[in-house]
Amino acid sequence: MKLTRGERTFGYFNILFMLILCAVTLYPFLYVALASLSDATSLLQQRGIMLGPAGFDLGAYKAVFENPMIVKGYQNTLVYVFLGTAINLLMTAIGAYVLSRPNLYFKNIIMFFIVVTMVFHGGLIPSYLLVNDLGMMNTMWAILIPGAINTFNMIIMRTSFQGIPVSLEESARMDGAGDWKILFRIVIPLSMPVIAVMILWYAVGHWNSYFNALIYLRNREAYPLQLVLREILISNNTDSMMSGGGDDKYAIGETIKYAAIMVSTLPIICLYPFLQKYFVQGVMIGAIKE
Repeated sequence: MKLTRGERTFGYFNILFMLILCAVTLYPFLYVALASLSDATSLLQQRGIMLGPAGFDLGAYKAVFENPMIVKGYQNTLVYVFLGTAINLLMTAIGAYVLSRPNLYFKNIIMFFIVVTMVFHGGLIPSYLLVNDLGMMNTMWAILIPGAINTFNMIIMRTSFQGIPVSLEESARMDGAGDWKILFRIVIPLSMPVIAVMILWYAVGHWNSYFNALIYLRNREAYPLQLVLREILISNNTDSMMSGGGDDKYAIGETIKYAAIMVSTLPIICLYPFLQKYFVQGVMIGAIKE
C-alpha cells in the first residue's frame, strides 16, 4: 500500500518526536554514567552538555567498592530482593488462586475488603506499633512481611488465573490432585507471563525500597543499599571514602555520588531485558480479562 505525502510526513514527525523523547529520557542517565567515569577536577570545570567523560578516571568506583557499607548494603539488598520476592510470589499466588475459584463463598465481600486496602491505610504510626508488637523491629522480617502481598498485583494475578480453563482443574481433581498440586503443577506453569511480571515488579520494589528500612531498622549492618545511598546523597556522607581537601574534596565527593548511583542502578536495569518478552503479555492478561 502506497503512503500519501501527508502520511509519510506524519511518520517522519513521529520518528523525530520519539528520537527527541528518547534523548531527553536517556541523557540524565548518560550524564550520571559519564560523570562517574570522569576525573574529579575536570568534572568540576565541566560546563554544558557532556558527551564523554571529563578525563577518564575509575577512582570513584574504587572508592565506592572499598566502602564496607556499600558492600554490606549490596549483600543485604540481594537477600531482601531474593527472599522478599519469593515470599511475595508465594503469598500473592495463594491469594490469587483462592480468589479465582468460582465456588468460593462470599467472594464478592472478600474482594470488597481487599480492594478497600488500596484506598485506605492504617497509617505509619499504627503500622509501626504493629511491627513493634510483633517483635519484628530491627530485623529483616520488618522489611519483608508487612508488604508480603501487593493488592494490585494479586488482582492482576487472580485475573490471569481465571483465564485458565476449568476443565484442566476438573481433570486434575479426577486424578486425585488437591489444591496445592493444582496450583503449583498446573496454574502457575500456565501463568508464567504474569509470574514474570510479578517477579519484575516485586524485585524492583525491593531493590528501590528504603523507607521501611529507614523506619524499622536501627542496626546499620542490616541497611539495604538504597539506604546507604541515601546517606551518601542526602547527608553528603562521602568523607570516609576520599582524600584531599577544598575544591578537590568537593569534586571527588561528587564523582563518588555519581558512581554510587550507577552501582545501585545497573543491576536492576540488567534484569529487565530477560523479562521484557513477558512484560506486555502479562500486563495485558491482567488488564483485559474479567
